[in-house]
Amino acid sequence: MAGVMDKVNQLTELVGQNRMELLLFRLSGLTQRYGINVFKVREVLPCPRLTVMPRLHQFVIGVAHIRGNTLSVIDLAYAIGGRPTKNYEKGFIIIAEYNRSTHAFLVSSVERIINMNWNKIMPPPQGAGHSNYMTAVTEIDDELIEILDVEKILDEIAPKNTEVTSDAIKALKVPEGTRVLVADDSKVALKQVKRALSEIGVEVIEAHDGKAALHALHDMLADGHKVQETVSLVISDVEMPEMDGYTLCANIRNEAALRDLYVILHTSLSGVFNQNMVSKAGANDFIPKFNPDELAAAVEKGLAIIQSGTSGADCVMKNAFKN
Repeated sequence: MAGVMDKVNQLTELVGQNRMELLLFRLSGLTQRYGINVFKVREVLPCPRLTVMPRLHQFVIGVAHIRGNTLSVIDLAYAIGGRPTKNYEKGFIIIAEYNRSTHAFLVSSVERIINMNWNKIMPPPQGAGHSNYMTAVTEIDDELIEILDVEKILDEIAPKNTEVTSDAIKALKVPEGTRVLVADDSKVALKQVKRALSEIGVEVIEAHDGKAALHALHDMLADGHKVQETVSLVISDVEMPEMDGYTLCANIRNEAALRDLYVILHTSLSGVFNQNMVSKAGANDFIPKFNPDELAAAVEKGLAIIQSGTSGADCVMKNAFKN
C-alpha cells in the first residue's frame, strides 16, 4: 500500500500545474507520430497471439487473452482511415482504460514518454474538418504529433447509449431554465453530454477546452452579472488542450468571483490515482464517462446542494485516501 501511495503522491504533483505525460507511438503505413495520455495506459507489450472470431467489427483484428482477461484488439491505423496493418504480430499493443472499460490498441512501435505542459497542446488546426480523428496536436522535435480522439474511435465501433432512462427522468427534479457550462475537447463526448442533459431540460453552453471555458466565465463576469446567474454549474473533461480540467477547476477555486461554482469532472480517466487528483484540484464531484443516468443524477445532486445555500468551495470532494 505504501508503494501505491508513493505513486499517487508523485502523480498528483501534476495537478494544478497543467502538466501531463504523453506516450509517443507510430502506426503501420503512416509517417505521423501519435500520442496518448500515460494516465490512461495500463501496459504496453508485444502483440500476443490473437484469436480471430466471426462477426468482429472490421477494425478489430482479433481477441487476445492477457493476464486472465479477454480483450478485443483494435487496429488503430485502420480505425483512423489508414490501411489494415500487415504483419501485426511484429507490432505492439497499448492496453488503456477508457470510459470504464479496458481496450487494446495495435500500434507498429512505441517510442518514449515525455512530460509536457498542456498549454503546448493545441486544438486541431482550423480546416481539419469533422472527419478527422484528432482531439489535439503538439510539436515535439520539430514534428507535429497528433493526439487521437479515442472516444470517437470507440463510438464508431460500439456506440454508447446517450439517452437518460424514463425512470431516471421521472425521479429527477431539475429547475426550469437550468444552464450548465460543459467543457470537452472531444466532439463526440460533447454531443453525448449535450443530448443527455437536454433530455432533462438542461441548456448546455459549450466550450471545447478548459481555456475556452475559463474565458466564457470571465465574459460572463464582464457583462456585470454574477456567474451563478448565468450558469448553475460547470461540467468539465480532464484531458483538454491548452488547459486541462484539473487546472480549470483550480483556477475557478482561486478566483473570488468564481470560487463558489459547483464543478463536476466528467472524464474517461478513472482509478484511484484520478480520484486523488480530483480531490486535490478542488472539484465537487467526479463521474467516469459515460453513463447518462449517472450524469443526470450528478447534475441534480449539484443543483440541490447549490439551492441549499452551500457554495462549491465549501463542499469540495473529500480525498479518497486516508492516512
